[in-house]
Amino acid sequence: MVPQIDRTVEVATKLQRLRAQMAAREVEAVVLNQLPNIAWLTAGASTYINLASDTGPSSLLITHDSASVMTDRIEAARLEQEESLPTLGFTLAVEPWDQRGTQSPGRTTGKRLGQDGPGQGIDLSSDLQTLRTHLQPEEVERLQQVGALASAALAEVMYAIQPGMTEYAIAGMLAQASLARGGHAIVNLIASDERIARYRHPLPTSKSVERYVMVVLCLRHQGLVAAATRLIYFGSIPDDLAAKALTVARIDARMMLGTRAGKTMADMYALAGEAYREEGYPSAIEEHHQGGSIAYLPREILAQPNDTTVIAERQAFAWNPSIRGAKSEDTIMLGPAGPSVITQTPDWPMVTVTFNGQTVQRPAILER
Repeated sequence: MVPQIDRTVEVATKLQRLRAQMAAREVEAVVLNQLPNIAWLTAGASTYINLASDTGPSSLLITHDSASVMTDRIEAARLEQEESLPTLGFTLAVEPWDQRGTQSPGRTTGKRLGQDGPGQGIDLSSDLQTLRTHLQPEEVERLQQVGALASAALAEVMYAIQPGMTEYAIAGMLAQASLARGGHAIVNLIASDERIARYRHPLPTSKSVERYVMVVLCLRHQGLVAAATRLIYFGSIPDDLAAKALTVARIDARMMLGTRAGKTMADMYALAGEAYREEGYPSAIEEHHQGGSIAYLPREILAQPNDTTVIAERQAFAWNPSIRGAKSEDTIMLGPAGPSVITQTPDWPMVTVTFNGQTVQRPAILER
């Protein structure tokens, strides 16, 4: 059971931050339709119906003196009774389901409008992404809980994998283990044997496991997302595979140690490129992105050569260096003392990596 965190102060602070940004952009009203932004402002309320959609049947309308949930009669009772939105300071504006979306235009007439995407108003997507990724203390605590849930779900599945299982079956176990803990496996990638080296984003197939399996999970709970990758090998791990796994562990460790306030995402990309070159894999950085910040999306901002986004404390990151056949990935939280892993898998074998006098533990391939 995940401990409950008081959402009232979190929401009140976020409304203040959003309204300050509205004033800076000279916006009088903001309409939020995107699920990550709604989850952010409501401290994790679930307003979605379709997990495959970026939007849901409800939206938020924020002015300098009001906060409304624009919804219909189908959703209103649950949003009030289970998501507690009125208690958090939101007024429910309820309309018939067949007239969904008709109230908002009348409420914003004559106002300078902002929204979280392209349209008639000012696009505040970038502003909202900045607000989402600079986590409040309550969000740090909630994301640490999400990391623990993801770790537990991964451990349950990894220790249950057996040769002969299909990738589909493993993906099903991962989805079930996530949902049983109150989360959703919104990224659920499974590869076995030769598919691990062949594809960076391996959707599960009917292929049966022979010796080697990679499981990639992004688990979402109360809007926030934690990501991790684990690998298992049945039999003795070949020397060349063990060497590749150690290589990506070293690159991952260097990226974690390099995650410091004041650095930019371009700095992180350059750091990764240097690490790949020194490890003898100079072209690997071109074969897959290296990860980036994580909050209400599996990746909020990717590390790219010219991205000047500045890293700050109380931000989370999931770097994912890989070379063909091996990968290393966890979610880290950047605090005053530096980064810490929040997706540590219980009882998992680890390798120790030392760089510039600093030591980092990274997951090894589980050998069975």
